Amino acid sequence: MELKDLRKSYERGSLDEMEAGTVPGALFHRWLDEAVAAKVPEPTAMTVATVGADGRPSTRIVLLKYADERGLVFFTNYDSRKGQELAVHPQAALQFHWTELERVARVEGRVEKTSAEESDAYFVTRPLDSRLGAWASPQSQVISSRAVLLGNAAKASAKFGLNPPRPDNWGGYRLVPDTWEFWQGRRSRLHDRVRFRLDAGTWIKERLAP
Repeated sequence: MELKDLRKSYERGSLDEMEAGTVPGALFHRWLDEAVAAKVPEPTAMTVATVGADGRPSTRIVLLKYADERGLVFFTNYDSRKGQELAVHPQAALQFHWTELERVARVEGRVEKTSAEESDAYFVTRPLDSRLGAWASPQSQVISSRAVLLGNAAKASAKFGLNPPRPDNWGGYRLVPDTWEFWQGRRSRLHDRVRFRLDAGTWIKERLAP
């Protein structure tokens, strides 16, 4: 079968303005909870889109670790490509795709670093190998081989043992939303799209054409 012939009819659900409520964060948490309950693979996986100083966009998949009234939090190496781009343009877009539920949630807003205390608190919950990995990987930099990573991990293990501290260049980012969009697949490509945008401190709810 050719790519142009691959099609799917979306028929699992619907989303109207009344069902969407008035608080986008509440709808997001409901959809996330339903994705977890449905055993969707990697329900917290999200695409993070950033823009570099040259205007060139880039995306990558990261895992959502916290979501509350302050925003959505993920953790990474501050020296990575995404970190360098956020230092220049502290705005980002997130996208969750829960394929099995035929749903997409999109979020846009400004990005700020979490406090050192928040980053420390999360870092100590990570598996030991992941904490050592934060020391081992010069993220986004060119390396000669995988042996570089393994060697760096071995050195970090020998130096820190079972208690590696959080590297200074590793920590969290919080996206503070000003726009949410919720997409529910429907038949005949007449999908439901409900957007919330922040206007003078108030969430404005709108239906978008698919």
